[in-house]
Amino acid sequence: MSKDTDRFLAPSGRKIKLKDFSTNYTGDTDKEVGKVTLEVVKEKLSKYQETLYAGNSHSVLIIFQAMDAAGKDSAISHVMSGLNPQGCQVFSFKTPTANEYEHDFLWRHYLALPQRGRIGIHNRSHYENVLVCKVHPEYILNERIPGYADTKKVNDDFWKARYESIRNFEKHLTENGTIILKFFLHVSEEEQKERLIERINDPSKNWKFSSADLTERDLWKKYMSAYEEAINETSTEKAPWYIIPADKKWFARLTISQVIEQAFKDLDLKFPELPEQEVAKLEEHKEKLQAEA
Repeated sequence: MSKDTDRFLAPSGRKIKLKDFSTNYTGDTDKEVGKVTLEVVKEKLSKYQETLYAGNSHSVLIIFQAMDAAGKDSAISHVMSGLNPQGCQVFSFKTPTANEYEHDFLWRHYLALPQRGRIGIHNRSHYENVLVCKVHPEYILNERIPGYADTKKVNDDFWKARYESIRNFEKHLTENGTIILKFFLHVSEEEQKERLIERINDPSKNWKFSSADLTERDLWKKYMSAYEEAINETSTEKAPWYIIPADKKWFARLTISQVIEQAFKDLDLKFPELPEQEVAKLEEHKEKLQAEA
């Protein structure tokens, strides 16, 4: 990755503290320049998507995790707006259904993985199982895992095993051609408050507000601890976490797009080249078409 995006990377094998990562960093870029740059990057992403689809050997999985009102939805809509929807799919994961609880916690996420040549975006993801479930361990009981009939059994060893399951899951995916990029939109508690108030004040945004948002906000410190541990346990060289400053939405969108752009550059994808005999046939077909009246 380039040095420009490295500053947001949670390095593999080294513990990070979220307090060391700014929520309002914008560097030397101002908002207007950032918007123009984003449009340029989006055009590049569109071209990269073509080579990804044509090559049909890799897939890209982009994961967004954040606290409420951090800007996940708007980041997805702005950054991905230039992509061909035929080669891109978005899944927003909510509370598991009764049927999903009949399977292991990774099952529904595996079903939503992108095919080769496609880009998959997961708005929330399998990480909810070590984030919201870490803050609310009683949710684990819904999974009916043998030996875990009460929350007292959901201890450090349980979470270590779950992190290991996630690492193994992602390792398997990357070894089979999936590029994984994980974004934590790092918003400040103060900025979240302002955005929640905005949702209340603006009738067109009332639908976005839920009283549950305030319940979870009261658990802010527990969530930050859960995010920090999850990032430290699962940021690997092949499936890295990026901690994106999210107080300024325009900068978060720009940074996310640049990280994705750099990942495509590193892949160095090219359009498939046809064998010489196939190229010769193309010339024959062209001559036939040109000869038509």
